[in-house]
Amino acid sequence: MKRETVVVTGASAGLGRAIAREFGKRRARVGLIARGVDGLTAAKREIEEAGGEALVLPVDVAEADAIEKAAKTVEEKFGPIDTWINNAMASVFSPIKEMKPEEFKRVTEVTYLGYVYGTLAALKRMLPRDRGMIVQVGSALAYRSIPLQAPYCAAKHAVAGFTDSLRCELIHDGSRVRVTMVQMPALNTPQFGWVKSRLKHKAQPVPPIFQPEVGARAVYWAAHHRRREVFVGGSTVLAIEGNKIAPGFADRYLGRTGYKSQQTEEPEDPNRPNNLWKPVPGDHGAHGRFDSRAHERSAEVWLDLNRNWLAIGAGIVGLAGYLAGLSAKRKRTDYGRSLRRAA
Repeated sequence: MKRETVVVTGASAGLGRAIAREFGKRRARVGLIARGVDGLTAAKREIEEAGGEALVLPVDVAEADAIEKAAKTVEEKFGPIDTWINNAMASVFSPIKEMKPEEFKRVTEVTYLGYVYGTLAALKRMLPRDRGMIVQVGSALAYRSIPLQAPYCAAKHAVAGFTDSLRCELIHDGSRVRVTMVQMPALNTPQFGWVKSRLKHKAQPVPPIFQPEVGARAVYWAAHHRRREVFVGGSTVLAIEGNKIAPGFADRYLGRTGYKSQQTEEPEDPNRPNNLWKPVPGDHGAHGRFDSRAHERSAEVWLDLNRNWLAIGAGIVGLAGYLAGLSAKRKRTDYGRSLRRAA
C-alpha cells in the first residue's frame, strides 16, 4: 500500500506530537513543523521507531513564506501531500485589561494566520490534483469563549469562520479536496507549563481533562472520513450545544467560575520562560503534568466516531424485532385458524 504523506504543524509537543505519533504508527511519512528543534528531533525518532518516516522542519507558522517552503520540501522528499493538519497554537493567560497589543497580534498570527498559511500551502498542491484532506484542529472555545484566554478564543473563532468559507467554496467548485474541523476538550499538554501567564497561580486545563492521545485518535479518524466536524469529549458537546441554548447563562457561570477553574493552588513564577516569542528549549513530549487527572478514553468519542455502525446495528435489531413480532403474529393467526377448523 502507498504510504500516506502528512504534514502536522505544532508537531514538537502536546497534541501535535500525539497526532504525529498516531500517523507514525500507520507507517506514514510525516512532515513535522514547529519551532522547537529538540521536540521535533524526538518526534522524528518516535515515528521512525514505529515504522514511519519523518522530516524535521523548524518553522514558525506565522511566516507564510516559510510554510510554503516547508510544503515544497515535504513533497520533494515524500511526494504529494495527502493530509495537512493545522494544529500549532500560542496563547496568553491574562485578563484583557492587562494584555498588550503585540501579544494579541502574536497569538493571532500563530493560532489563526498560521492555519490560513498552512491551508493555502496545502490548497496550492491539492487543488490541481483534485484530492487531499485538510484538518483544522479546533476547540470547544471556537464556539464558547472563556475568560483569561481572549486572544486564543478569538483566534479559534476565526479558524471556524475561515473553514466554513473554504468549505462552501470547495463545494461550489465541485472539488474533491476536503476540509474538516476537530473541536477539542481540555487536554493534558505541556502548554500550561510554558504559556505566557499573568495569573497568580499556575494554569491548568478546565476539567474534565483528557490525554492528548484521545484527540490524536479523533484527528486520525477525521482525516480518513468525510465528516464536516468532529466534537471530542462530552464536555465539548456540552459547551458548544449549551452555548446555543443559553449563552447568557454561560456568560454568568464562567464569570463566576472561569478564573478559579483555570488555576491550580500552586503559585506561578512570573519570571519563568514562556514560548510566546521563541520556543522553550528541550523535549517536552506530548503530556503535561496532569497525568493523574487525565482520562485516556472518551465514551462520547467512541460513540460519535462509530455512530453510523451503531445506527446500522440499531436498525438491524429493530428489523429483527419487527420480523420476530410479525412471525409470532402469523403463528397466532395460524393457530387460531386450526382451532376453528377443529371445532
